[in-house]
Amino acid sequence: MHTEHAARSLSYRLTGREGEWRVETDELAGMAYASKEAAFEAAVAAASNAIRDGFEVIIAVPGADAEPMLGTEDTGRGAGGDAPRPPR
Repeated sequence: MHTEHAARSLSYRLTGREGEWRVETDELAGMAYASKEAAFEAAVAAASNAIRDGFEVIIAVPGADAEPMLGTEDTGRGAGGDAPRPPR
């Protein structure tokens, strides 16, 4: 039994800072994107093709603690603004 597909996997990792986000795969950095969201969309598009080709896919995106979100403070309240914060 041939299990080549089981061992095939790709990782996409977003790195950088606002104005210069990159999608790294196999330690190679791709083109620069102006925002984390744009880089994520590019990673998802590439991952979608990889999934169709039978690869296992991992996408790693740094959280808000690693980089401010578009220059705004993260209040932890979500989009509605009135959700309680989790206990610390």
